[in-house]
This record gives sequence, structure tokens and C-alpha cells, in this order.
Amino acid sequence: MTQFIRLSSRWLNNYAPKLEIHRLLITSVGFCFLLLMARIVYTGKLMFAFLVWNLFLAFVPYFLSYQLTKRPWWIESKWKFALLFFAWLLFIPNSFYILTDLFHLYDSHSVPRWYDLLLIISFAWNALIMGIMSVRQMEKIIGTIWLYKFEGLFVFPIMWLNSLGVYIGRYMRFNSWDVISNPFQLVADICNVLFHPFNYINAWGMIMSFTFFLSIFYMTIKRMSRAVR
Repeated sequence: MTQFIRLSSRWLNNYAPKLEIHRLLITSVGFCFLLLMARIVYTGKLMFAFLVWNLFLAFVPYFLSYQLTKRPWWIESKWKFALLFFAWLLFIPNSFYILTDLFHLYDSHSVPRWYDLLLIISFAWNALIMGIMSVRQMEKIIGTIWLYKFEGLFVFPIMWLNSLGVYIGRYMRFNSWDVISNPFQLVADICNVLFHPFNYINAWGMIMSFTFFLSIFYMTIKRMSRAVR
């Protein structure tokens, strides 16, 4: 057991985010907050303050996967890893959901539209980066357990679940907490989408389109990180 922990820790830490990446991410998040605070001061309104909460929800799965990379003995414990992995699955769609906040771009005319575009994209970019890094960390962890070789066996199902989560959050207006607070209605509505696809053509169009987009985006970033080494 001790040898497993030592070897796992050495192996997984090689894939933990670099300190430089953390600094850049903190700087980028700080820029988001500056943009938002400047808008609040200028308009006197709290519009788009919800982006802070959405970014926090995007941070949760990144925090969970990062903690797993630093504590491989949690992975060895089946029940603990299963619990954390389930929690991660519930929250990871939030990292990609924030893309749809671009829908709010035309909700206000208090500031130039380019400013709100930059504000929303800045928050969405940070959420995407945390989401991609979190999926990458979890892919490495799952890879050590299942020893699969084709990355699509992990990436496509995860991105499909993310896309389904984005649809559920944007159009059905559920969130991650509804798994606890409103589970029966949540399951019933999801089953309607899954088992009556012809009644939800637009939903499936969005889900599958986002699945391919997010998968391509993820694998592009992954390949780019290898190409510049």
C-alpha cells in the first residue's frame, strides 16, 4: 500500500497543473472581477454579478479533481473515490454552462456592447480553462484505474454528459443542487428527453452539437500542449 501511494503520488503529480498556470489563472480571474466591479461602479447596478457564482460553480470540479491528484490514497479508497467522482460529475457541466451566458449579451444597454461581450467571454474563458484542466486531470486518474488506450472512451461520454447538463441548466432551469433538493422532477424531465428523443429534436441537436464541439475543443487543447513541448 505504501509503495502504491508513493508511486501514484509521483506519477500523478507530474500531471498536476503547473504553478505558473495557477498564477495565470488567478490573474485572469482577477481581470474578470475588475471588469465586473468597473461595470457595477459605472452603472450602479449588480447586473452580471451572477457570473461570480457561475464561475465559483465552475471552480468546484476543478478543485475536486486537483485534490485527487494531490491525494492518491483517496483514489485507492473505492468508496471515497466513487463519492468524489460522482460529485465531480454533478459539477463539471458548470464549467461549460457559462458559455451560454452569452445569451445575456443583449439584456442591457447601460454600457457599450463590446464591454459586456468582453466581460462575459472573460468569465467563460476562465470557466472553460478550469473545466478542460479538470477533465484532463480526471482522465489521467481514470486512465490509471481502467488502463484504457482510446481517449474517446472517456472524453466523448463526459462531454456528452456536460452537454446534457448545459441543456438541463439553460432550458430546464435545473442546477447541480437539484439532485438533492428536487431529484424526482429532475430525473423525470431527464427521462423525457432521453426516452422521447423525437419530442426533443432541438434539445438533441444542441446536446450533440455541444458534445462534438467540446470534445474537439478539449482534444485540440490537449494536442497543442504536447506540440509546444
